[in-house]
Amino acid sequence: MADTPSKPPTSGFRVRPRFEQEVDYPEADARRKITHHFEQDAESFEVRSMDEFVVIHMAEHLRKRWSPRLQISLLAIGEAKSKITGVYGPAHEVWAQYIFGYIMAGVVAMFSGIYGGVQLFLGDEPWALWITGSMFVIGGLLYLGAQFGQKLGAWQTFQLHQAYQTAMGDEATDIGDETAGAGVDSGLGI
Repeated sequence: MADTPSKPPTSGFRVRPRFEQEVDYPEADARRKITHHFEQDAESFEVRSMDEFVVIHMAEHLRKRWSPRLQISLLAIGEAKSKITGVYGPAHEVWAQYIFGYIMAGVVAMFSGIYGGVQLFLGDEPWALWITGSMFVIGGLLYLGAQFGQKLGAWQTFQLHQAYQTAMGDEATDIGDETAGAGVDSGLGI
């Protein structure tokens, strides 16, 4: 039986909320149950099933730039049990843009910091340190932009999580998440 229903990890300061559960049936059956449920609601969701993953997006007509997706990985534990790990996040294109932005800001900050240190060592005006500080500000703005997008997509994240919980029913047992330590409850809610 499942623990008491818990709040979805729809909000908070985590970049990619996640959950883990165990179910009392084989991995193939868990995959079939998840995909079947989401395919029944094709008006709201799109489901893609791969070897070890099931990826669920909002339907094309509901999807915005900030819309979340749920990537579910399935791992067999013995013959009759499975471990399900779900990760909520943006589409790959959006995620890649943010990672690229963080990398660029970090690289520019590193080299301008080195150059600014050399300028200080030589007794010159360390103007390059202004660039270093600017890159930290840009990195912070990228983070705030990601959090803002996550807040815009909170309702759709809730819908994905609610549909997942409906698909799994009472058979799933929460085994934790990375911040709360137990269950899918991040304690932050919407």
